[in-house]
Amino acid sequence: MKDVINKSLACLVVFFLFLCVSLIFTGTVDYKSRFLSFLPQLSNSTFCRTGSQLRVYMYDLPRRFNVGMIDGSLPDETPVRADNFPPWKENNGLRKQHSVEYWMMASLLYNGNGEGDSGSSRVAVRVMDPELADVFFVPFFASLSFNVHGRNMTDPDTEIDIKLQNDIVNILRGSKYWQRSAGRDHVIPIHHPNAFRVHRDKVNASIFIVADFGRIMDISRLAKDVVAPYVHMVESLLNDNHEDPYESRKTLLFFRGRTVRKEEGLVRAKLKRILGKKEDVIYEEGSASEEGFRTSTQGMRSSKFCLNPAGDTPSSCRLFDAIVSHCVPVIVSDKIELPYESEIDYKEFSIFFSVKEALKPGYMLDQLKGIPKEKWMKMCLRLQNISHHFEYQYPPKKEDAVNMIWRQVREKLPAVNLAVHRSRRLKVPDWWRR
Repeated sequence: MKDVINKSLACLVVFFLFLCVSLIFTGTVDYKSRFLSFLPQLSNSTFCRTGSQLRVYMYDLPRRFNVGMIDGSLPDETPVRADNFPPWKENNGLRKQHSVEYWMMASLLYNGNGEGDSGSSRVAVRVMDPELADVFFVPFFASLSFNVHGRNMTDPDTEIDIKLQNDIVNILRGSKYWQRSAGRDHVIPIHHPNAFRVHRDKVNASIFIVADFGRIMDISRLAKDVVAPYVHMVESLLNDNHEDPYESRKTLLFFRGRTVRKEEGLVRAKLKRILGKKEDVIYEEGSASEEGFRTSTQGMRSSKFCLNPAGDTPSSCRLFDAIVSHCVPVIVSDKIELPYESEIDYKEFSIFFSVKEALKPGYMLDQLKGIPKEKWMKMCLRLQNISHHFEYQYPPKKEDAVNMIWRQVREKLPAVNLAVHRSRRLKVPDWWRR
């Protein structure tokens, strides 16, 4: 009997040593998948995986589809790894605000060394075996491609972007994992409103990572896609230690940006006529330059409320600039959708007006002036507590923007699995819609 007990204890010791070594040396590769690979009947099961780490397989694409647009010094066929992943160039200006694709890829390449989040706090982990994946990440920098290849959609260089889109579609359609789910379990960032614009209808069953739904309402929807925050352009306010921040912020309402926009953004010019000369209001034209960002940083930090009217689409980067500046956002948009809204209640730290309400002369300012100091202080404190959810960084950290996005992707899994499993057994697809 003692021999049996001793052998059992020895086996347990060996097992725990194996787990410890795996945790230390596997980096972003999910250690659980290594163990579960010995149990294939369990490893592919999604039963009771709610809240567990999201297992992500990332396609290994040539560099021209992603980091080659940032640093072209390495051959196209060189695999992208953590040790040759180029840093984001801070002088890339407006390209930065839609760089979600870059930070998502970086989070999967991160090897766990340094001051980033620990393996246990990371929401998504990379698996090298596609059979073990919950979702498949497509690291095509579609937003950057639109911005890099041609300055506008009539530029001849835009054909490079169109070719990359076409090549990606062909790669995906040739993948058995795409074919298995019709792409439903694939994650594709298209954060810029014109990203993947020519061929995105061919991949519209996938989980899109979007800024909003302004130009893609016909192929995208909240039930399957994830709204991600813009990368903020102003510097974060890290030491907001004023004894009385309400009194230290002398301006009531601040806006700086382009006032001539298209579509829903036409409201900006109308708001300028209403607010432009009001006392306690700064409403001025501004451009996306380094000097402009510095001016906006100072203006937001000196204001109680920051106006966020729609741009060419329902959302804009300005909302997230306001959040990290701890300036209470005033959102004017009838069609805006917001990041992480299943987890965050924006009413706790933002003020909302419909376009019709905002254009009533005097109405919006009267409402803002009527907000008591106590309520504003509570909203400001809430901003300080949630602003880390809107930080993109490398190494990634617990509950930062990328981890929050992966959490939202994880929430889509039950619906994805339902659609995939249902499609496999139906003889007449979607019969109930007929």
